[in-house]
Amino acid sequence: MAEFSTVNYRPFAERRIYRSALLIDEPASNFQFFPKRQANRAITFPDTSSRADWTPFASDLPIDFHFGSTSDGHKAVPRMVFPGDEATDNVTDWGLNKFTAEYGKKGVTKDAIFAYCYAVLHDPVYREKYALNLKREFPRIPFYPDFAQWAAWGEALMALHIGYEEVAPWPVERIDTPDPKRAEGSHPKPVLKSHPDKGLVVVDADTQITGIPREAWNYRLGNRSAIDWVLDQHKEKTPRDATIREKFNTYRFADYKESMIELLAKVVRVSVDTVAITEAMRASERPQSEAAA
Repeated sequence: MAEFSTVNYRPFAERRIYRSALLIDEPASNFQFFPKRQANRAITFPDTSSRADWTPFASDLPIDFHFGSTSDGHKAVPRMVFPGDEATDNVTDWGLNKFTAEYGKKGVTKDAIFAYCYAVLHDPVYREKYALNLKREFPRIPFYPDFAQWAAWGEALMALHIGYEEVAPWPVERIDTPDPKRAEGSHPKPVLKSHPDKGLVVVDADTQITGIPREAWNYRLGNRSAIDWVLDQHKEKTPRDATIREKFNTYRFADYKESMIELLAKVVRVSVDTVAITEAMRASERPQSEAAA
């Protein structure tokens, strides 16, 4: 029986959908990766020939095909797959044997391998070195020294990116300057524009958020920073279809202003912590040559 489900529509932007093959034209493998009432995690990244910057992300929900870009497709690699009622491990025994041959068996589990891969895909040195390859072919995973450290980084990143709503918000400062001449019952005009050089976000004509570290904008997903994804997904947009515009265009930013500000502070935290981890990766030891799994 069809039912409503929550999906990751865009970075840090969940949506509710009616989970029905009658209404969803191409669900792809989403329902095999995320069946009803089954927990799972997946790593998503742009498809080959993507025009946007190559960026991975983790999700515990079904993922929209255009997750990180309005024009480019995205792939998803799940931790488990569910071709039927039973789960099938998506980290193969062949892959496990490759890793244990390189690192030994201590601490090398399939979950740790999945986390290790997520960390490597965030490695700025890896992404710079193989930028052209990542746009042409499926990612290949090198063996780095200190498997445990990379697996720990991967777990930390997945915890941030999947659990972003649970992180401690960054201590931003809110500045409100209401217009005393505004008509009663009206709302300030939404602006939703970020200013990285000033460390602030203009929310609307009344409100600014300041105290955002400059490095927070360095965490990017595709062609936008995580901060700008939050702002973009809260903008009021006029539907092209006349019927939808007339009868169903009920979204007003003012109704979501407070929740957006709460989310923004959490995404700032996620951004700062993600950048700190990736910078630690950049400084880590590199082998002269890299074998690949």
